[in-house]
Amino acid sequence: MLKQLECSRAIAEVIARCRPEVICAYPITPQTHIVEALSELCRTGELAPCEYINVESETSALSVAVGASAAGARAYTATASQGLLHMAEVVYNAAGLGLPIVMTLGNRALGAPINIWNDHSDAMALKDAGWIQLFARDSQEAVDLHILAFRLAEELSIPVMVCVDGFVLTHSVEPLDVPSQEQVDRFLPPYHPVQVLDVSDPVSIGAMVGPEAYTEVRYLAHHKQQRALERLPELAAELAVILGRTSGALLHPYRLDDAETIVVAMGSVTGTIEVAIDELRATGLAIGAIALCAFRPFPLVELAQALAPAKRVIVIERSLAPGLGGALASNVRMALQGGAIPVRTVIAGLGGRPITRVSLRRLFTSAAQDALDDLTFLDLDTGAIDRELARWGDQRRSGPSAENLLRDTRRPR
Repeated sequence: MLKQLECSRAIAEVIARCRPEVICAYPITPQTHIVEALSELCRTGELAPCEYINVESETSALSVAVGASAAGARAYTATASQGLLHMAEVVYNAAGLGLPIVMTLGNRALGAPINIWNDHSDAMALKDAGWIQLFARDSQEAVDLHILAFRLAEELSIPVMVCVDGFVLTHSVEPLDVPSQEQVDRFLPPYHPVQVLDVSDPVSIGAMVGPEAYTEVRYLAHHKQQRALERLPELAAELAVILGRTSGALLHPYRLDDAETIVVAMGSVTGTIEVAIDELRATGLAIGAIALCAFRPFPLVELAQALAPAKRVIVIERSLAPGLGGALASNVRMALQGGAIPVRTVIAGLGGRPITRVSLRRLFTSAAQDALDDLTFLDLDTGAIDRELARWGDQRRSGPSAENLLRDTRRPR
């Protein structure tokens, strides 16, 4: 049943229906509303039995989740941005130990300079830590992906990160369907851990492993990710039957029939991209899009098949790898290795900058004319850049660039 809800509240309600036994909470914008709502559900008894643990840092939040999961409990936490970096060591540990923790990542830019708005810099910073990473296209998928995440995590004994665009999705209010307890129970069975700390049958989890076995341990982590490529579409199809809608997949194609230009992106920007594509289709431009849901594991084969008819591929990146361009585009090029399809990288929406239909239409039209460089920064203020570069050349003590650029962009011209 549709209810007018903030996305974060809806996520909290569906997580509660997944029956977590331990929730570890440390607030950081923009995921705070999720753990706040879960604390309320625990306080009122709507989520029970569940131990809700307030901790003193993000590192502690995931560390407690690791301990709880190793003891055999279904564990959940959430973080964002600097919080994810703060817990980086434990992020690797959770994956290396094969613990099926589910964590919501409210995607947010990384500092410095300080920025609380949305991009994908945080997820990209730890993309290779061994977690499955699923990106939500919209608020409804953000809700549904959490049910899928618990099932996938527990089947494969691997942690799953559900990436939800900060503010754009986390704080949006719209009609959402929160799956009922009966629907969640039909899809998500009770948790039966494959490894557990038990005083009656003691084992070591996370013991020292030397060169003679470390490669094999890492291979098995890769093997689990490859298995996820098979199970994710199957589980998404099973969930679709229960919910009556499609949420979660390796990728979501959009208007690919006869498309000569195909745009690849992740997260909430795919909605704006699809609107721009509809407008350009009406003018006769042969263009389509693919929204990636699974970034880790990366669906190399499936993406290559979807892109095969294209004459050109445009990748919209919500993060920047300085000195390279974008991590997503690099992975897309891997999928197309050996082929002749050019891949252009477009850096857009960093630090929450709006990505507008007008800018996208202009960008896609240029792309269809093969007029894009290999790397493009959408709506870059080149004047501000030129002025700062001039300062670098004119004076040794040019000052902090972030503050200089902020003054320049606000100064009337």
